[in-house]
Amino acid sequence: MLLCAQYVVPVSSEPIENGAVLVRGKTIIDVGSADMMKLRYPEEEVRDFGMAAIIPGLIDLYSRIEDAVFRGLLHDNPYAAWMKEMSELRSKIEPQEAFDSAFLGGLESLSAGITTVCDITSTGASVAALQKIGLRGVVYHEAAAIDKRLVNYAIKKVDSDLEKWSQSLDTERITLGIAPAAVFQCHPQLYRQTTDYANKNNIPVAMELAGSREEHRFVKYGTVVNSGDRYNPHGFMEVPPWLPTQVSPVNYVLNWGAFEADNVMAIHCVRTTEEDLAKLRDYDIAVAIAPSMEAQLGMGVAPVIDYLRSGMRVGLATGAPGSIDFGDLFTEMRVALMVQRAQSTGNFISAQTLLEMATLRAAQVLHQDDKIGSLEVGKYADITVVDLSGSHQTPTSDPASAILSSAGNSDVVFTMVAGNVLYEKGKWHVNGEVAKNIAHVIEIRGRLRS
Repeated sequence: MLLCAQYVVPVSSEPIENGAVLVRGKTIIDVGSADMMKLRYPEEEVRDFGMAAIIPGLIDLYSRIEDAVFRGLLHDNPYAAWMKEMSELRSKIEPQEAFDSAFLGGLESLSAGITTVCDITSTGASVAALQKIGLRGVVYHEAAAIDKRLVNYAIKKVDSDLEKWSQSLDTERITLGIAPAAVFQCHPQLYRQTTDYANKNNIPVAMELAGSREEHRFVKYGTVVNSGDRYNPHGFMEVPPWLPTQVSPVNYVLNWGAFEADNVMAIHCVRTTEEDLAKLRDYDIAVAIAPSMEAQLGMGVAPVIDYLRSGMRVGLATGAPGSIDFGDLFTEMRVALMVQRAQSTGNFISAQTLLEMATLRAAQVLHQDDKIGSLEVGKYADITVVDLSGSHQTPTSDPASAILSSAGNSDVVFTMVAGNVLYEKGKWHVNGEVAKNIAHVIEIRGRLRS
């Protein structure tokens, strides 16, 4: 199949005007001028998208797609109060409902041009949904134990579940990992055991870290959250199970061996010091930021320019669906661009850099840049096509800037994963009953709202 458009944006190289991408099987075979490619491959089926940009499939570094049902239910809550209400909502969802919600979240991802989803779960619903839909993904099993006596059990539970989830799993497309829960839900010994387990089984680690004022106060000062915040983040404990550490969350988990795993991604990192940054860099910790979620919940703003300048691997995420009412990496690129520029003191971040953070740089975060993240010969054919013909879009010779300034989910017209067309012009081509699933999720949402 020969995919043609006004622009091909490989990301790893300069855009090609009037370009084409040749896909055979699961991989990209050739990239170049449409005219030359049509001559070179005259027998190929041609799909011409006209005034559009063919880009690598977007990579969402942190989501909880089984929370998709919660969109629109929570508004105007700061982080601590939001966490409390999200915990209550999650307790009301049955296993089948969690799968239906995750299935909807996967459909939303496809229609948003996302081809790889990184998800944190304790139920496994997202594993089943990604497998059925055909998305690529990295799914981390969440592990939580604030009581030291329960740490061993938490790790054993992860091991047992990962064994079950791996049955009949397309391991070429889906990778399993482990994720210690938020700092205020973990005994420090859990970090050491998570690292040991990850290294023993050669799996990746993800953790939410340095993401809120409450977390920082809890670790450094042993401070409970004010009652006005309506939430005690310590797992309903009056005090933390240790003396105040007087260190930052980054230093705290570092001291407990959290950074000694081979492949670690830290999510948020909005409240870090220069010393924290140096430690993250020295241990080659990758960072995933979710700008809209972090702004919506008052968590903070990540020092992205400092991370990039230090040579760290940094990418973008949509965050937890219950925090914002959209799952749109185009919006995340735009929000990050504007916020980082507004805070810039001389380092002006470019549209190209943000596009890379949703594609190639995100793939580098996952150590999968040899397989995905750019349109290059030999990589998987994970491809998204963005329509640029809308009246809200200005004709341009710079497609990256056009995508950053005006594109959104509604402009995605085509999404392919490993050579399989899974979404095209408002229709999903996936296993499962889409209409029935959406109707069921609407029913669940109505019940939760009432």
